[in-house]
Amino acid sequence: MFYITLLSLFLYEKQGGKEMSHLQSHKSKFTILLMSFLVLIGSFIGFIAPAHPVKAASNTLTVVFIPNDSVKEVEPAREALTKAISKATGKKVQIQTTTDYNIAIQAIASGKAQLALLGPDGYIQARSQNKKVEPILTYSGKSGTLKDAYYHSYIMVPKNKAAEYKKDGQYSLDKIKGKKMAFVSNTSTSGFAVPAGAIKTQFKLKDTDQLSQNGKFFSKVTFAGSHQGSALSLFKGDVDVAAFDDMDLTQYGKFINGNEKAGSIFKVNKKASAPFQSVPGKESLAIAAYEVQNEPLVANGSQISKGDIAKIQKALTAKAVTNDPHFFAPENAKQRGLFTKDGQTQFVKVTDSWYKPTHKVLGK
Repeated sequence: MFYITLLSLFLYEKQGGKEMSHLQSHKSKFTILLMSFLVLIGSFIGFIAPAHPVKAASNTLTVVFIPNDSVKEVEPAREALTKAISKATGKKVQIQTTTDYNIAIQAIASGKAQLALLGPDGYIQARSQNKKVEPILTYSGKSGTLKDAYYHSYIMVPKNKAAEYKKDGQYSLDKIKGKKMAFVSNTSTSGFAVPAGAIKTQFKLKDTDQLSQNGKFFSKVTFAGSHQGSALSLFKGDVDVAAFDDMDLTQYGKFINGNEKAGSIFKVNKKASAPFQSVPGKESLAIAAYEVQNEPLVANGSQISKGDIAKIQKALTAKAVTNDPHFFAPENAKQRGLFTKDGQTQFVKVTDSWYKPTHKVLGK
C-alpha cells in the first residue's frame, strides 16, 4: 500500500507539476504521504489484532429458570441456589424467571444467561444451537448416584374415569384419540417429548406435529406452560387426558400406590398449597408411565470460565447443600424445594455423554 501510494505521488507530480506552484506541490506531497502513513499503521494494527477478541470476564452471572421452577413457591429455592453460586464464584448472580420454555433455551444458547436449570429436552435443544452449552450437574436418585437418577413422565386421566381406558384388562393409550389433551410445552421433555413420542409409536404416526394441533389427533390441545398447570387442567375437568411428571407434583400431593408404572395414582393433599388449594383430594391415574433422566444445571462454556464451573460444582456437591431443604425438600415439606429429597438425593457431576439415552430417544 505504501509503495503504491509513492508511485501515485510520483506520477501525479510528473503530470501536474507544471500547473502547480512549488508550495502547492509540497503541500500535496505531504498530505498524500501522511494519508499513506495512516493507512499503513491501520493495516498493521488490523494484522496484529485478533479477529474475535476474547470477551472480558464479567462480574455478574445470570441463571435462567424454566417455567416450572419460575413459580412463586420456588422463590426461596431459587434464591438459595443463586446465593450458593455467588458465594462460590465471588460474583453477583441474577435470576431470570420465564413463562415459556423457549425463552430459557434461547437465553442459555445465546449467552444472555450463563447458567440454566433445564429439562433434558430443553438442554439438548440448547446444545444443538450452541455446542458450548454443557451439563455440569444433575441430582441423583435415592441411592445418591446416577444409577437411579431419573423421574417419571405420565399420561394421566381422572381416576374415576380410568376404567374407560382399559383394553383386555390393561390400561392402554388406544382410547385417547379424539379426547381433549393437556401437555406442558412442546419443548418439555416429560410434558411433551416423551409422552408424544410414545403416542406416535403406539399409533404409528409420521411425526408428533398433529399431536399439538386442535382437531387433528386430539379434539382439543392445551399447552398449560407448566406441569402444575397441566395437572390442574385435568383436575378441574378442562381436559380428559394430561401429561405431567412426578417431581413437580410431589410437593402438592402423593402417589398412593407407587409411581413407576401404569395404574399409579396421584392424590392432591387436602391442604395443598397454591395452585392446588382449589382441588383438594382430587385423584388421577396413570394409563402410561415412562422414565426420564433427571434435569441438569447447564453452563454456556463460552460465557463462564472453567474455573467458575469447578467452583460451582464443588459448592453444590457439598454436604451443606445436600442437607439444605431449599435444595432437597422432604416430600411432605410445606415449603417447596428445588427438588424432592428421597433417600440420599444429592447433586452429582455429569457430562453430555450421560444424556446419551435422552439424545437417542429424542433423535437429537
